[in-house]
Amino acid sequence: MVPGETEDNLHRIVVVGGGAAGLQLATKLGDKLGRTSKAHVTLVDRARTHIWKPLLHEVAAGSLDVGHHAVDYLHHAHRHHFRYRIGEMTGLDRSKRVIHLAASHDTEGREVTPIREIPYDTLVMAVGSTTNDFGTPGVQQNAIALDTQGQAVRFHQRLINGMLRAHTQPGPVRAGQLHVVVIGAGATGTELAAELHRTTRDVAATGLDRIDPAKDLKITLVEAASRILPAVPERMSRDVMVLLDKIGVEVRTGARVTEVRPDGVQLADGGFIPSELVVWAAGVKAPPFLHEIGGLETTRNNQLVVTPTLQTTRDPDIFAMGDCAYLVEKGSDTPIPPRAQAAHQQATHLIKIIPEKMAGRPLKPFKYRDFGSLVSLGEYSTVGSLMGFIKGKNMFIAGLFARMMYRSLYKMHEQALHGTVKTTLDAVARALTRRTESRVKLH
Repeated sequence: MVPGETEDNLHRIVVVGGGAAGLQLATKLGDKLGRTSKAHVTLVDRARTHIWKPLLHEVAAGSLDVGHHAVDYLHHAHRHHFRYRIGEMTGLDRSKRVIHLAASHDTEGREVTPIREIPYDTLVMAVGSTTNDFGTPGVQQNAIALDTQGQAVRFHQRLINGMLRAHTQPGPVRAGQLHVVVIGAGATGTELAAELHRTTRDVAATGLDRIDPAKDLKITLVEAASRILPAVPERMSRDVMVLLDKIGVEVRTGARVTEVRPDGVQLADGGFIPSELVVWAAGVKAPPFLHEIGGLETTRNNQLVVTPTLQTTRDPDIFAMGDCAYLVEKGSDTPIPPRAQAAHQQATHLIKIIPEKMAGRPLKPFKYRDFGSLVSLGEYSTVGSLMGFIKGKNMFIAGLFARMMYRSLYKMHEQALHGTVKTTLDAVARALTRRTESRVKLH
């Protein structure tokens, strides 16, 4: 147990997972309860910085510099009256009311923090999701997912290194050498494909004249379903398909991947796509360590089953939200989807009801509202569908207005963490920086 965690009798709220929802919850509870010494609020995450997950495709493509957008957990916790504890959760002891954390190590393998326990009175699980490879051979060895900031940075470095290698090698560019295959045409995969199409050409234009963009650079988007973006309205999917075709991204629908090899992707129909850079974005599941953790009820995809109040079915002192929570609302046949807007709404709900729980009052159920979808194709375009925008009808949007809506979602996230003044100042600073720096990160 960490020394000093139980120095008084204040209620202990522990949030596991510093994604958008978890960090928002810890920030608001810290400002609300920690600042006034009504509770101890602790955020646990294995990383040291936070970046909004919908931006990871831009990090991978090189169009966004992590250093300009990352939130340092330790500094942010100090400013907002909560504690930050680094570590990966490995277990849960409900009888002792503690969570178990693995030791953390630096890049040289030296131990930074030991194996330890963190006590709680109220526990909130917000650990998000990981990529689901469905047991496909070769994915773990030969493809990169975009679950974390580290994975996005690693892919970008591999991309830049691959282009430098192709430019300096004695022979011509090999077939598939600079071919990127993105498997999974959901929002992440589709946005990444479009962003990569632009940034790879920008990189080639910075003096890598031995690379012919028209011949050597190729982006292929692979989807097992009959259309891209299967979770959004069909009209929106068609509009995005037209845009991808226009800019030259190859799209293969109805294509099931059976193996990812070092030299490319094998398809179920016998086809083969040569590629030395593969991104797997074809599905999500909750982290494996959640499976029946502490005797809690979980689904086949490791999600924690929760009641309408977001409390786990077997322990009212443990809540779950975001991608790791499984909730089927009354009157619905399907669970709440693993989307950023759902996690944000659940965090907002818990900010209100956790103080009610501490006071022993009844808790109101969570109600999800689908506001629609937005898909950004970078500088090419943005398209979206707003649900119930005008008198219960859906509204399709595209172009500049859609792009402004997409960017406003990130601004809302920043405002929830930092407030209006800091968010505005950061936006101005980034705008000025973009005028003096390369459009694409080259290292």
